[in-house]
Amino acid sequence: MSRTQKIIMWSTLGLLAIPILCIVFLLTFDWNRARPWINERVSDATGRVFEIRGDLNLDWKRAAEEDGWHAWIPWPRPSASDIVLSNPDWARTGPQMVTLKQVAFSINPWPLLAKKVVLHELDVDGLALGLERTTDGKNNWTFKKNDDEPSAWAVEFGKLVIRQAALRYLDPNIKLDLKATAQTLNDNNPKGYGLQFTAGGSYNNAPITGGGKTGGILSLKEKGTVFPVQANVHIGKNIIGVEGNVTQPTAVTAIDLHLTLAGPSMANLYPLTGVLLPDTPPYATKGHLIGHLNADGSNWKYEKFTGKVGESDLAGTLEYIVQKPRPLLRGEMVSNQLRLEDLGAVVKADSNAEKKNRDAKAVQPDAKALPVEQFTTDKWDALDADVKFTGRKIVRDAALPIDDLVTEIHMKDKVLTLTPLNFGVAGGNLTSNITLNGQSNVIQAQIKTAARHLKIKQLFPTLESMQASLGEVNADASLSGTGNSIAAMVGSANGEVKGAVTEGSVSKFILEAAGLNVPNAVFAKLFGDKQVQLNCLAADFDVKSGLMQTEYFVMDTDDAVVVVDGTINLSTEAMNLDVRPKTKGLRIISLRSPLYVKGTFKNPDIGLYKGALVAKAGGAIALGVLAPLAAVVPLINPGRTEAIDCAKLLADYREKPKAPPPGQKKVD
Repeated sequence: MSRTQKIIMWSTLGLLAIPILCIVFLLTFDWNRARPWINERVSDATGRVFEIRGDLNLDWKRAAEEDGWHAWIPWPRPSASDIVLSNPDWARTGPQMVTLKQVAFSINPWPLLAKKVVLHELDVDGLALGLERTTDGKNNWTFKKNDDEPSAWAVEFGKLVIRQAALRYLDPNIKLDLKATAQTLNDNNPKGYGLQFTAGGSYNNAPITGGGKTGGILSLKEKGTVFPVQANVHIGKNIIGVEGNVTQPTAVTAIDLHLTLAGPSMANLYPLTGVLLPDTPPYATKGHLIGHLNADGSNWKYEKFTGKVGESDLAGTLEYIVQKPRPLLRGEMVSNQLRLEDLGAVVKADSNAEKKNRDAKAVQPDAKALPVEQFTTDKWDALDADVKFTGRKIVRDAALPIDDLVTEIHMKDKVLTLTPLNFGVAGGNLTSNITLNGQSNVIQAQIKTAARHLKIKQLFPTLESMQASLGEVNADASLSGTGNSIAAMVGSANGEVKGAVTEGSVSKFILEAAGLNVPNAVFAKLFGDKQVQLNCLAADFDVKSGLMQTEYFVMDTDDAVVVVDGTINLSTEAMNLDVRPKTKGLRIISLRSPLYVKGTFKNPDIGLYKGALVAKAGGAIALGVLAPLAAVVPLINPGRTEAIDCAKLLADYREKPKAPPPGQKKVD
């Protein structure tokens, strides 16, 4: 063998010996000697105290993730026990952010050249993890040497397998203190669940209890990875259930879950979801929750949900869009059977007993009819809203002729509008446009209402004597007021209320009973009712600072004229009205006398002015002593009342009522 050949041979053997010696070294080296060096380097890279206190070992595994010649290079797979990573000084979750009983993982060696640690098949057991966010935006999972200099090294995770773990997440910004434990399940799970967890702690000072299951092997890198989730959690009195999938859990881009919600009031969902919903009776819903998240925001859709609110059914789709300056809630809800009582809580008009059922304070005085419970506007700037609600059939008391409801609810910059709010009433429509401005401490309210083609006989469905009545009621109102309750808004109202009844017919019995024509009233009851032609009815109330004053209230028929005069105090709910019926024709044995309407909305007092009736009866008795036939004279109505100019009354009615801006008094 020549000298040159010997040099080549020994050089080749030397080159081959180097990797062999390296492999022998790696396989036989006691890696526990490297712990101080590793602890120091990791501590320096993270800016935290890092320690491997137990054994450190190194195995080798061929990389199935690689292609080509890279696949022939085995990846190191270190394992270690008893590991700790400290928290920053400000953390309240404890001295250690991470403690691990055992960990093993594979390292892709190639990204190390770019100061990037890529960990694959991270297998952990006995994990205790404390995560925390502060009110000023800091968190303990962002690693820095100091407040100004980020770490030069980056860490990226691949697949994660958790055997047993405990988690605490503390976030005072949302008042969340979540504590959870997890452990692996057996492999016989058809839906791919690998972890079972329990949850505790508190959210917005409400206790959290519950648990569920998730996927066991979590891909934290690959796009399109589907991670199964199932959970049932109680937060306060709200019950939340989810089942479905999360796509790419570390950078969530899509959520597809079946969601169930239940609780004493939908308003209680605000601290959980940030969505402002009204007070309601107890509710329960189930539907499909779809979430799409990106760098610019997120879009959540509660799709095709069904459920009940009180005794009313509810269905629809709501979409929650995260945007600036406020999130937007939009969608449509439908109730096929809407119980009118279930709307009471929405407008703060439910009874004290119903308030108790939804954990609200009983505030309604027994003597008050108008609701005094206040609206709170401090959360009205939490979101904007565009939601349409339809109540196709209203379940109500037989005496209330309300058939259906359609409204569009809009919230923008703390201004709530219902435009329109439409009720089907008595064969006609009651259309309102309502604005509640909550930008100041006291709500400024405006309402414009138009009642059209309300049938008289349907307005009084329980009065047999009105079922043959014809004619329609039309009315308009324009009011403004201030206050944080319906009672306060109405009690401070300014504006005008007008109404009219078109030409038709009404029950003669009703008119005769109002005039106390005793023989005709008895005759009608015994032998049936007759109809009286209604020429017109028109009314106009001027409203100033909550006091309604009759400008005119006149009803003209072929037989009688009825005039109403007086005031209604909307603040005190006191009524002081005179009802003066005057017959046009001759009536014998008529005890006709003016009526009064006094008392309050809750306790009305309707009766006769006894002075006039006693005087008439007394005159009859006195004449009866002198001459029995003369006793009839005081009970005879000569019938000289003139007809009303209906054309002028109805022309006045057609002038639309007006109201000043909220907070300003009406000027004549």
